[in-house]
Amino acid sequence: MIGRILRFPGRLVRASTSTLLRTGQNVLTAFVQIWANKGRSVLTTLGIVIAVTSIITVVSLVDGFGQYLTKMLRGYGTQYMIVNPYVPPAMRGRGMRRVTLNIRDIEAVRTECTDLRRITPFVFAQAEVAYASETAEDIPIRGVTEHYQTIRNFFVDAGRFFGPVDVDNGAYVCVLGRSLLQLLECDESIIGDYVQIGDARFLVLGLLQSKGSVFGDDQDKTVMIPYTTSLKLWPERRDQVPFLAEAIDEDHIGSAEAQINRVLRERHTIQAGQPDDFRIDRQDQELKQFDKVRNIATGVLAGIVSISLLVGGIGIMNVMLVSVTERTREIGLRKSVGGRRRDILTQFLTEAVVLCTFGGAIGVGFGYVLTNLAALHPQMVEVQVSSWSVVLGIGFSAGTGVVFGLVPAFKAAILHPIDALRHE
Repeated sequence: MIGRILRFPGRLVRASTSTLLRTGQNVLTAFVQIWANKGRSVLTTLGIVIAVTSIITVVSLVDGFGQYLTKMLRGYGTQYMIVNPYVPPAMRGRGMRRVTLNIRDIEAVRTECTDLRRITPFVFAQAEVAYASETAEDIPIRGVTEHYQTIRNFFVDAGRFFGPVDVDNGAYVCVLGRSLLQLLECDESIIGDYVQIGDARFLVLGLLQSKGSVFGDDQDKTVMIPYTTSLKLWPERRDQVPFLAEAIDEDHIGSAEAQINRVLRERHTIQAGQPDDFRIDRQDQELKQFDKVRNIATGVLAGIVSISLLVGGIGIMNVMLVSVTERTREIGLRKSVGGRRRDILTQFLTEAVVLCTFGGAIGVGFGYVLTNLAALHPQMVEVQVSSWSVVLGIGFSAGTGVVFGLVPAFKAAILHPIDALRHE
């Protein structure tokens, strides 16, 4: 018994070596057959090539746009929350008391929420902005504190942002977005000069860094002023003041949200079981939701494009069936000298897989070329072929070879040797 156990590893090694040799021989035979029928092989794999090229290109472009937008959203900060006054849909039209969110609520949150680092009221409005003889209409006006630039990564790159003294005094000062310079037909010399916002005259302290557009919304078309000043211009907003709150770090966002919820429910005397009259939107959750949608979109598009693999697979199956017919005498000869069914099956299945994988490899190469050509466009985001999309393309093509190569391989395996030898 001991001797038998000791001899077992040796037999296992010899069996593994024999299997590898047979696999190598099958692959070599497959390449010989492909080379012997070069024209037919190229035309046969054309469907696979087109399918894999489409998969690589589509997945790379979608992934590139997704990463670009994710990076942009992260650039606006991931540790902050936006708190808005909110009437739950179930309570609308039922005589619910007027929803309010005022500066006293914001100060209470600032004082009692220990997991918050910064907080700023956010008074949003639209107004006409004029400079010299030029006028820009419906410009977004953001009434904030000096903390807004840190919470949202909205820093100035020329001049300065207004400070706490400006906020406390309700000073008529502002910073402008870069797109507004084009609308007002001016340049950086506007710093230190005055613009007209509505009926008030504001001193321009600085210009904001360019942020670009998000889903068609130009982030650089804006004016920022102290929130205290904005409440002077729009006093009706005093009881409807949203605010932005930044947690200490990403690990404390959940606890910071819970603290804000507790403070506001206590101040608004909301009883247990009653819905909140405010809404907290977390930026990190928005980012996770966007990543989820991006992954779903990538998967769906890749799946749609992969349907073209069916066309290529059908072509592979037809050609392999023709190959079985052409090589019937060869199959009969192999069986007459001891060839087993599984050997014949493995050989023809290997040829189908090698043919599809070969086409998939060519498709990957074309995918690289098309992706790099698309990346040369001056307005194209940064795109590159990801390793997982290459694995996906090669894996799909090899899988197509297995699925559509089974029928021809099985047909070859079940041929009777005598009938095969008699075949003309």
